[in-house]
Amino acid sequence: MTTPTAKDTAGTGASRVLVLNSGSSSVKYQLLDMRDHSRLASGLVERIGEETSRLVHTPLAGGGESRERIGRIPDHEAALRAAAEELAADGLGLDSPELAAIGHRVVHGGLRFTEPTVITDEVLKEIERLVPVAPLHNPANITGIRTAQALRPDLPQVAVFDTAFHTTMPEYAARYAIDVETADAHRIRRYGFHGTSHAYVSRKAAELLGSAPEDVNVIVLHLGNGASASAVAGGRCVETSMGLTPLEGLVMGTRSGDIDPAVTFHLKRVAGMSADEIDELLNKKSGLVGLCGDNDMREIRRRVDEGDERAALAFDIYVHRLKKYIGAYSAVLGRVDAVVFTAGVGENSAPVREAAIAGLEELGLVVDADLNAVRSGEPRLISPNYARVAVAVVPTDEELEIAGQTFALVDN
Repeated sequence: MTTPTAKDTAGTGASRVLVLNSGSSSVKYQLLDMRDHSRLASGLVERIGEETSRLVHTPLAGGGESRERIGRIPDHEAALRAAAEELAADGLGLDSPELAAIGHRVVHGGLRFTEPTVITDEVLKEIERLVPVAPLHNPANITGIRTAQALRPDLPQVAVFDTAFHTTMPEYAARYAIDVETADAHRIRRYGFHGTSHAYVSRKAAELLGSAPEDVNVIVLHLGNGASASAVAGGRCVETSMGLTPLEGLVMGTRSGDIDPAVTFHLKRVAGMSADEIDELLNKKSGLVGLCGDNDMREIRRRVDEGDERAALAFDIYVHRLKKYIGAYSAVLGRVDAVVFTAGVGENSAPVREAAIAGLEELGLVVDADLNAVRSGEPRLISPNYARVAVAVVPTDEELEIAGQTFALVDN
């Protein structure tokens, strides 16, 4: 296959980027115009392969109303074709000469991919070679790429990797303390994830502080259903909580986070569980849902307020793990200029932010209750003026980050 390059769109004035995030049974998409970073449309196709497949498409330019389709969408190719039909209905079809590129979120790029990359046959083969270390994510990403290539074979397709931002970690932070030959043979090391979010948020946090990214040290707490922390020194990641897979680190919606590795051996020997059963337990039946039956922080807080002891314990475990990482990353960085909350829980749960910072005054961290209670879609400080270390809320925008990296690559 001949890979399209920037030359194919140079001089056309093309400024739009379609961002695709292909999951195992879903496709999220956004169309952005990089001249002013405006969003033209967004959508979600979920439950692909089921009889109850659902597509929700929202035209964002001009304030149009969302449209919904219900009915079986058999595979990712059909999902993308359905999304393309919805875009075309708004005059934003994939055949538009204004479309400059398609940017793909790819979860695992290993050590080879440290920056956004135009997808060639060789790049796609390498993404396939990384499937064993990202079995739940890379196959779906590959399907999305191949489908998009079939729809627009003439257009540059760009992979933006979740792991890329974390490739600046020093070797002593990225290595696990296991036999080196075994680790190298099987690519076992800390890779980290949510990299596009950590990159975007750490940069926006520096702007909020009125400083250049290279002059600021920040701890970023990306708290969604999946959750991760990073220590960012001068714009470069030096430590992150997720590891070989997105299972390690913070307590998450359905993932355990940090756990004694021997638990897996114990479950196999004593409970007779298979590797697949243990994998499902730790990834899908643990975390908040395993502790209290809910993985929605809003519901958990409602239950806490009503005196539910299981929900209260789950909340306390969640916050305890956050405090541990804030303290550890303060030690790693030496000097911390800001602790930044982002993603669904980080941006919207004032109780989580308050509880995570409470008791850390000796580290220079304080939250102002009134500022913390404010709901806003804008980056903002929630610490008082006298605080030695800023505490901030910075809404993440992974789609804009992917679109920006994609457009910069094909436009340069």
